[in-house]
Amino acid sequence: MFCPDCGTWNRGSAKACGKCNAALPEVRAAAEAPDALITALRQAMGNRYRIVRRLGSGGMADVYAAEHEKLGRPLAVKVMHTHLARDNEMRARFRREAEAANRLVHPLICTPLDYGEVSEVVYLVLPYLGGGCLADDLTKHRTVGTERAVQVAAQVSTALDYAHRQGVVHRDVKPDNVLFDEDGNAMLTDFGIATARFHGRLTAGGRAMGTPHYMAPEQAMGKTLDGRADIYAVGVMLYECLVGFPPFDGIDGYSVGYKHVHEKPVPIGDVDSSIPADLGKIVMECLEKDPAARPQRGRDLANALLEFLHRSGSTTPGHVRAVSVT
Repeated sequence: MFCPDCGTWNRGSAKACGKCNAALPEVRAAAEAPDALITALRQAMGNRYRIVRRLGSGGMADVYAAEHEKLGRPLAVKVMHTHLARDNEMRARFRREAEAANRLVHPLICTPLDYGEVSEVVYLVLPYLGGGCLADDLTKHRTVGTERAVQVAAQVSTALDYAHRQGVVHRDVKPDNVLFDEDGNAMLTDFGIATARFHGRLTAGGRAMGTPHYMAPEQAMGKTLDGRADIYAVGVMLYECLVGFPPFDGIDGYSVGYKHVHEKPVPIGDVDSSIPADLGKIVMECLEKDPAARPQRGRDLANALLEFLHRSGSTTPGHVRAVSVT
């Protein structure tokens, strides 16, 4: 270490400076090995952001809490896994998340603030949302209360309506991609596999892309999609929030996809008779196999859900009603 008095370098085990004999601070061993990715990330990002700690990891990226060095603004930094960053197609998918979401300026969409590529360090800077995600709530409690579940679905539908009007189809709406701000507002994130009119086709070798449990039938079959595929995913998510499991499950993604295409979901009212019939009708309309039989717009679904809350005498906060799109 460097002596705080004269600046001379000393070994970490030294008790006193070898030059001026001043007492040196005690050195404490780290509880765990330093995160090599944090070191590489700090070097790649320069002096703009300060990496605070690791928040978690997903299938595509690690996530770190950070701060803007000059403004002190809390941020989240997604860093692509190194082995994926070497794959051009996966790198393109990560970059398209920044490109697609950057064009979406909406209070219920988590819009990226910065993007960078330095060698094998590929990162995306996002606002930090401290309320966790919907998947966390389902993991802890298995279900979400009816009023809260409807509020979340209405806000996600509103965000999707805006995205669809900008030509962006999300294609991966699921509880993991619904984050909450400190006021509990639901915000849509992760546009990594979004399709957009300003993008070329990302083929993935002809594979259906998305998360099997939330895929619309047309998505599972690899067909061209529009916003109604996202509406289907909201229906799956709402079904899961209300009863504790999605409408279809299986031993692997192929079996789940087959069920989305060929099997009818069990009516949610048959699973739980306490769910209001008019809410159950909305959920099951979202899960229709034929896209033409679903709500056609995110605003249609959002308004139907908000009308349900109004009819049920909900004490929904005003900021939730304010997101309705008319």
